[in-house]
Amino acid sequence: MTLKTIDPMEAKRLIDGGALLVDIREPDEHLRERVPGARNQPVSRLEGLKTGAPAVIFHCRSGARTAANAQRLAGAADCQAYILEGGINAWKKAGLPVAIDARQPIEVMRQVQITAGGLVLLGVALGTWVSPAFYGLSAFVGAGLMFAGISGWCGMARLLGLMPWNRRTAPKPAIV
Repeated sequence: MTLKTIDPMEAKRLIDGGALLVDIREPDEHLRERVPGARNQPVSRLEGLKTGAPAVIFHCRSGARTAANAQRLAGAADCQAYILEGGINAWKKAGLPVAIDARQPIEVMRQVQITAGGLVLLGVALGTWVSPAFYGLSAFVGAGLMFAGISGWCGMARLLGLMPWNRRTAPKPAIV
């Protein structure tokens, strides 16, 4: 079954009528920025969704994750289900409220991208100006990223997830 996509204004109308908005992003993404009242149910841990609502609307950041997982989302819903076209980005663009908590760390996968990019640049710089042996650092990071892509397990993400800044929780976010 394919899920119908709806624009943010239609989604807001349905939510006001009792529909449940479900954020399928990972908890670290949801904590930093979310639609107030949205329930966080990561697609990575999606099982049968007991909503008790007349309809459910799934969203992610841009709409790509919901579209890629549409069949799985449709099978998990116990009622009429929709996809929010354009995700939370479109919701914000429509001028609808979003809760932002800037005290929460940026998403772990963005931290991985920043760290991996920095290590690759460091390896290249040290390999160029200090010793060619430092090119091995860039090769090691590249191999780790390939392994993560193939296996679905990222050691760097696990390590970053243990860092103190990724374990804190903060009070209520501001709504903009």
